[in-house]
Amino acid sequence: MSNHLFYINQTDINRLEKKDTDAAVNALESGHVLFLPNYTFSIKKEEKKLLSESILAKNTKNISFNYNNKKVSGMAQAQEIKTMLSNFMSNYALYSNDLIAKLLPEYKDKLIWGRTSFRPAEINGRVSSKRKDDARVHVDAFPSSPVNGKRILRVFCNINPYYEARVWETGEPFPDLMQKFSYKLPKYNSIIASLLNLVGGTKTKRSAYDHYMLKLHDTMKLDEVYQENLYKTKVQFPSNSTWVVFTDQVSHAALSGQFLLEQTFYLAVEDMRNPESSPLAKWESLGVL
Repeated sequence: MSNHLFYINQTDINRLEKKDTDAAVNALESGHVLFLPNYTFSIKKEEKKLLSESILAKNTKNISFNYNNKKVSGMAQAQEIKTMLSNFMSNYALYSNDLIAKLLPEYKDKLIWGRTSFRPAEINGRVSSKRKDDARVHVDAFPSSPVNGKRILRVFCNINPYYEARVWETGEPFPDLMQKFSYKLPKYNSIIASLLNLVGGTKTKRSAYDHYMLKLHDTMKLDEVYQENLYKTKVQFPSNSTWVVFTDQVSHAALSGQFLLEQTFYLAVEDMRNPESSPLAKWESLGVL
């Protein structure tokens, strides 16, 4: 498939040995995608009615779930399935947390919960601005939700009932991205960051790290020459497979696929095995933070 993938072929993650989990965390932190082709989230028979674009609210591309307060957003006003959908997404959040606890045990109890997403719509052919177009290779950064250096760790599961793959492209390593783009990015301005937060543009003040990650995200997507000429590797994630990746480090694009579950976690850099491999450490090495 791809040299970006680190295969974990076990169907029972309870049987993983320390050598397996050590190899997994080292691969993940060095910029690989942990791929579990034989491990998936189980859907109950009655939940199959959720596998439809019709559950999406108008002009919405995904349904979002907050595990901490159990709030669901983005669904159409069909109250009869609201409880089922909430339980479905809560169970996926727990599935993801359990997977990380067993696959990456040193992260256990250190993860910060992010949102759970269900993406029932086909992404191929979606019309959006270049900056919002996830079919363009990018690293993840959030315009309104600063992470202040924390890692963005995501657990994906393709639950497509028609056995269609989720198709990605992966790009070049993060250090190569920095070498290519860092000198093009505008400098961080603390006053502007404070004003942006004051008017509600961000949930907290944007840090220098968040500024540079967001500018890297935008510059990559907006650079037509880069998008057309960079070396990309196509990756197909089959139905009923799971993958885990630091999406702030692995450059990627989502080309096609439907019915995806996604759980976001945040992890402090100091809780990594190899903090020096983090994007934060790479930016610090340039002296811009």
